[in-house]
Amino acid sequence: MEDKHWMQRTRLLVGDEGIDHLQKAHVLIVGLGGVGSYAAEALCRAGIGELTIVDGDVVDPTNRNRQLQALSTTHGMSKAKLMEDRMLQINPSVKLNVISEFQDPEKMIALLQKPFDYVIDAIDSITPKVHLIKTALEMGHQLVSSMGAGGKMDPTQLKVLDISKTCHCPMAYYLRKRLKEVGIKKGFKAVFSTELPDKKSIMRTDGTNFKKSAYGTISYIPAVFGMTCASVVIRDLTNWKEIK
Repeated sequence: MEDKHWMQRTRLLVGDEGIDHLQKAHVLIVGLGGVGSYAAEALCRAGIGELTIVDGDVVDPTNRNRQLQALSTTHGMSKAKLMEDRMLQINPSVKLNVISEFQDPEKMIALLQKPFDYVIDAIDSITPKVHLIKTALEMGHQLVSSMGAGGKMDPTQLKVLDISKTCHCPMAYYLRKRLKEVGIKKGFKAVFSTELPDKKSIMRTDGTNFKKSAYGTISYIPAVFGMTCASVVIRDLTNWKEIK
């Protein structure tokens, strides 16, 4: 009886037709860090029928302040595999495709040839982010991309707009610049914050996975970014109209 009714509250909100859309949908999430892990779980709890989750990284102790699968007991374990285990406990019926490897441009092209109903870009490095966005748009996928969650403290300043209308976000600035070089100026939704990042919190990194620096983070901001990305997907898939 419990399995039959676990989506009862969701059904009350989106209706039978909305549930049907969610259960028939296939969503891709690339990046399972602070943003992507929360986005993936929110989609799973909303009843998305098929999810492809991608992340080649393992849990590091520094992930514990913001990443859903990062615990004192999971250091060194695959982020993707941990999310797989967690999501199957939420919904044993969900179809999961788990990719525990980083995606170079060739792998990205092969991956995005599948008929996804929506793509979430939760990558936190510019170069692979550009490859994902460019390829996804070329293949006609709906896409929502998370901008920088670091250096921010106020979750009420998040917005969802076309990438061309983003502001006050260093990641969005550099992403727009790089996308312009490959002929992309608009055409996908971006989740970003109008809060100016705290530049005192930035640190240099070793450049692994195209990442040369990182801002400090607080527990809830990446989660809110991820939940907002999930909300974009769910609202679009169910054709949600705001009540006025």
